[in-house]
Formats: sequence, C-alpha cells, structure tokens
Amino acid sequence: MTRRKTIKAPVSVTGTALHSGATVAMTLSPAAPGRGIVFRRTDLEVGLGADIPARFDRVCETRLGTVIEQGGARVGVIEHLMAACAGLGIDDLLVELDGPEPPILNGDALSYMALLESAGVAEQDAPRTAIRVVKPVTVAQGEARASLLPAETPSYFYALDYPGIARQEMDFVFTRANFRREIAPARTFGFLSELEALRKMNLARGASLENTLALDESGVVNRDRQRFPDEFVRHKILDAIGDMALAGALLLARFEGHKSGHATNNALLRALFADPGQFEVAEL
Repeated sequence: MTRRKTIKAPVSVTGTALHSGATVAMTLSPAAPGRGIVFRRTDLEVGLGADIPARFDRVCETRLGTVIEQGGARVGVIEHLMAACAGLGIDDLLVELDGPEPPILNGDALSYMALLESAGVAEQDAPRTAIRVVKPVTVAQGEARASLLPAETPSYFYALDYPGIARQEMDFVFTRANFRREIAPARTFGFLSELEALRKMNLARGASLENTLALDESGVVNRDRQRFPDEFVRHKILDAIGDMALAGALLLARFEGHKSGHATNNALLRALFADPGQFEVAEL
C-alpha cells in the first residue's frame, strides 16, 4: 500500500506575488490524512477567510493563472505550487497566505519543491488513491485542444505554437526524478509588448527579469535566466501538471495538449468528472 504524504513541520517564506505585486507571507503546514491541499487567506475578515480546497470545481478564473474561490475568498496563480506538490507526491497540506497569491519565488516549481523538502516529507497512516482514466476525454476551445487518455503511468505531451516562439514539442513521463530534473526548473514567460497593457489591468505587477523569461522581437531578453533551450514548452507542461493536480488525487492518464492553457485544462477536468463512466478510483 502506498501511503498519503504531508510535510513534517511548518515552513514559511515571504516574496512578491506575480500579478498583484504585493509582498505575501506564505506558511505551509502539515494537514490530516484525507484533508487534501487547502488554501487559506489569513488577511481576510472572519467568514471570508474560508478554507479553499485546491480542486477543479473551485476554479473561478483562468486568465494568466489558475484562480480558486470559496466563500468570497480567492487565491490565484496556484499552479506552480500544485505542480511541486504533485512532483513530491504530497496529498495533504495547508497553505496560509496573507495576500491574493503565493509568492512567485523564482517563477518555477523547483523553488516550491525546495521549500517543501526543507520541511521534510512525511508518510501518513492512510492509503493513497489515484483516479484512473478509463475512457478518452477531449475538449477544444478555438485552436486549443487537450485530452486525457487511459494509461497506467502518468505522462504529458505538449505542442507549443505561439507567435514569436518557434514551435516546441515535448513528451514527458512523470516521475519524481524526471519532474525535478526536466520540468520543475522551467520558468514562466511573457512578452514585453504585452506588459504595459497587463499592468493597466493590475496583472503582472510582480513580474521581473529575475522570475520571468521576457521575450521581445529578438527573442529572450534575459538569456542568463534561461535554463533550457525549450523552456517554454517545459513550463506549459509544468502548468498542466499543476492544473491536473486539482483532480484531488494522482491522475493515471496521459495528458496531451495543443495550444492549451489553464482554461482548457480546467474544462478537461470538468469534462472528465461529468461522466463517472470515464474514470475509476483505485488504491495505490
């Protein structure tokens, strides 16, 4: 039997939120078996600071990040932390924030993994379950398409085709070692031409050349921060892993994405769980 995991002790970090630009303090704490990953806004009034389960059915917005909501409280850009939890197999965790997003740290999942590992990972006295996809599920939104296919081992394929970026593809078999080495270090990215408009919408106010790969018409501006030649497609897989972690358990499936993003990823999980005949819950 594979057991559920949490962390051994609380651990805290303070940093800048990607979109709001606010300084946010975050504390990660152990959680009881079966609790799942839960976000809590400590800066809100009692009644609004409700616990928000990290689940696909709590997603309320997918513009430039995955946002979850419950009881009037929102937390955005959770996908990097969720990907790190998936990479370490962490099932139960309390995430307390005094702001609207986790701090972006290095714009990757590796910095969150390091934080979690510094707290220590602990097995719990409860079995770990998985959601096994038994029938193919596909959603499409314009040119974006995403699928979940039956598979005994989690894997991800993504085809990136953005204007201004040469087409990139990657096929990735999900294991803890592979994730740490090939996906977790990949930073988020954005186009300098869009920055002014985003900031007028109160977005990307915390983006910097330290945490984001910036592109202009000549390519990557801060090449000294680039870790892989194909870092963009790797980060899209990182995002997909984080979004698929909102299933609430390990997904035994193959994910395939073509020009897809957070909106398509969430639609895919909603389509999966809309039909109980498409999946089964299995003890690992």
